[in-house]
Parts: sequence; C-alpha cells; structure tokens
Amino acid sequence: MNPPDPNGEVGPNNYVEIINLVFGVYDKAGNLLLGPIDTGSLWAGFAVPDCTDPSGDPVVLYDQLEDRWLLSQFTTSGLSDPTKPFWNCVAISTTGDPTGTYFRYAFETTFNGIFYFPDYPKYGVWKKSYVLTSRDFGPTTEYGISVYALEKNKMIDGNPNARAVHFFLDGNAPGMLPLVGDGLLPADIDGTRQPKEDAPVPIVGTQDDNASYGATFDALNIWELRIKWKANPEASIVLKTQLPVASFDSIFPCAPTSRDCLPQPGIVNPAQYLDILSYRQRPTFRLAYRNFGPYESLVTNQSVEALPGVAGARWYEIRRTGGSYSVYQQGTYAPNDGVHRWMGSIAQDKNGNMALGYSVVNGTNVFPGIRYTGRLAGDPLGQMTLGEGTIINGAGVQTTTNSRWGDYTDMTVDPSDDSTFWYVNEYYQVSGLPLPTPTPPLPPPGTTAPWQTRIGSFKLPGQ
Repeated sequence: MNPPDPNGEVGPNNYVEIINLVFGVYDKAGNLLLGPIDTGSLWAGFAVPDCTDPSGDPVVLYDQLEDRWLLSQFTTSGLSDPTKPFWNCVAISTTGDPTGTYFRYAFETTFNGIFYFPDYPKYGVWKKSYVLTSRDFGPTTEYGISVYALEKNKMIDGNPNARAVHFFLDGNAPGMLPLVGDGLLPADIDGTRQPKEDAPVPIVGTQDDNASYGATFDALNIWELRIKWKANPEASIVLKTQLPVASFDSIFPCAPTSRDCLPQPGIVNPAQYLDILSYRQRPTFRLAYRNFGPYESLVTNQSVEALPGVAGARWYEIRRTGGSYSVYQQGTYAPNDGVHRWMGSIAQDKNGNMALGYSVVNGTNVFPGIRYTGRLAGDPLGQMTLGEGTIINGAGVQTTTNSRWGDYTDMTVDPSDDSTFWYVNEYYQVSGLPLPTPTPPLPPPGTTAPWQTRIGSFKLPGQ
C-alpha cells in the first residue's frame, strides 16, 4: 500500500513490525515467527466488526512497565456510510508474547454527537494510561485534535469495561489552530524509571510562522494531560507552555500547492517526486520520554527545509525540571551534500545518547533509502556528531504520481540492554508502482514489490 507507514517496536525477545495493512513478529535474529497477516484479524469475532476491516495508520508499542504489546488501527467504513461512527481499535497482548492472544478494545471517536474520522492516531505508554492523539475531521468543516487517556490497568487485565477519557481541541476555536496544528504527539516511556505518581503526561506539537495556521513565531507547544482513574475519572488538559525555538521553515518550495517535493534519480516528471510531508504542522513519531532523575527528557523531530531546496531533520531535546519545561538543545541534521533527509524518528538510550533515523533521496544518484546518525550525551549541544550510517541503500524509484511516502517511521530502544537502537523505515529496491491493496495485501508468490521495509539495529560507539 502507498504509503506503508512503517512502524515497529522492540521487546525483550521480539521485534513487531506493523505497516498498512499487515503486521509480523520476528525474533531478534530476524526470523519471522508470525505473519505477515492482516492487522484486522486481531479483531476477528470482536463486538465492533469494523475493526476487522483493512484500514490503516497502525501503531505498535511495547509497554515494558507491564510486559505487554499494543497494536492498533482506525476504522474507515464511516467514510462511505455517514450513518456509521469511527473507532480506534486497540489490541493488548495477554502476555509478553506478541505471537499469542490479545484482549481487544474499540474506542468510539464521536464527540458532541459528531462522527469524527480519527486520522493519524499516535499512541504513547504512560504510568497508568495509554495515551492516544488523533487528527479529527467531521462531516463538513469540523476539525480538531483529540487527546485520549485509555484505562491501562483494566485493558491489560482484559476488562471489557476499560474506559477512555476524551478531550477535543477544536481547531476552529479562536486562536486554537496554531496551538494544535496538524497533530500532537503523546509522550512514550523508554527505560524502566517511571514518572512520578502524579506527573502529567506531556503532549507536544510544533508551530511555524511561515505556515498558514497563524503562528506568530516558531515554537514547541507543550500540553499536559492529567488523569486519575477513580470511580469518576478526574482529568484535565492544559496548554502548559510555548517554547520558542530556532527559526525553521516547514514549507518546502513545492508546498502547500503540491505534495510532490523531493526528486528521484532519473525522474523528470515532478508529479513523481516524493512527499516531504513537512508542511504538516506536527512532529513525527515518537515523542520519546526518559526519566533521568534530576530531570525528565523528551526528544522528537520534524522535517524542514534545512538549506535552500534541501530537506533536513530538525530535532529537539526538551527537559522538564521541577515541572518547568525548557529546550535543552536543538539542531537540524542536513550535511551540505545535496541529499534530502526527512521522515525521521529519534530516541535516547539509558545514557542519554541519541540516534536519529530517516529517509534519504536526491535527484541524481541517491535512490530512496534508509540512514541514521547520532550523538553521545557529552557531545557539543545541538550537533549530531557521529557521522552517518546506512541501514540500506535504495536501488529503485517510486513511479506513482500520488507522491505519497510513509507518514512516520520508528526509532525504539531495546529493553534488554537499554542501549541498542532499532529502526524501521521503507526504501525502494526496484523501480515501479506500489502494489494494489487491500486485494491482495501481500505480493503474489514470485512478485517483487517495488518498496520494501528494512529493520536495522545498532549501538553507538562505546556503548
């Protein structure tokens, strides 16, 4: 499917990869243990049959606090039938084995009687909640960002009465649009050191004063979600702060009138250029959280025009100390070599070292491929100092004219040592059109799919 939206997570013994519209489970040696199978099969026989449809925008998380896996997708049948609501479908493994059975849930996305389509759902693990954000569209001009807290303790026990608390941040309300943009990311815990018992969940977005949403300065917008799971849950969401950041431009020269921005070798038709997606006012998955004791750290990134006509990865480290937020460091990774770097994902290991993975391409000799860079905790602030590694070079180009590339990728950290990074992204091995979906969701036997995904693992020097 185009785009595949590659996403994955590493656990103690397995790596689970999920894309549109299938998932698979591997051991750490790369042996396929389960799948690829239709993601909707997780909800076979479930009370909400729409969850079995091949829909998409999947996310997988490993909750190392509880040794459980979370797999998700939204429903889409309401797009063709306005009488039907939409759902966020969530499956929680019954044990730490992702090849085993799952508890199944579905959370309706209706708000004030309006059926909202929950585009771009993103999840995060918190202490007593799974947190979900989505970019919601109503049937006419309604638009906003939803933030949900899902009742984790009941979900991991298989309790069918697990609750959700839902906030809708109305993008049409005065002054709200630049504060929510095209999406917010919920914090997702890495490591075993948990936030304090009553710590609010950070939820982060970005705004660009060169974009069309009315922002007057470039900033990180930080919301806080509080939730206490009582008989009647107590919950609130507030805009905690806006942190000005170094100037950036998310509007690539081709946007917003076109999605076709990044050239490919041998491609002369601009309609076949690739989608940078930077013009979406949102950071890209994940918002990786760590508690280092004296401070809590959050890292995320977004695609920007780093040099004239060249895409790069803008990344941030936010720190929360004593309840107050600050931008500890920020940078844009864009070596001046004419290569576009975009669609990134970033995380930290237990020592505060960072790894940033991303897609690469140029118009002459770099086919769509996958690379990464990194920095050690003691390196000069704002710099990715470790050069560039290659997970796999591309060898073909995408020839569709819809330009779509993956909407997100995923950098995660191995809980076994809290030092090994695992990254998943897409690349092109042969030139051609994406195979049709959902029939068949997998290539017929003997067929070589033009795009593939690749999972890579690595440690940074000295770890």
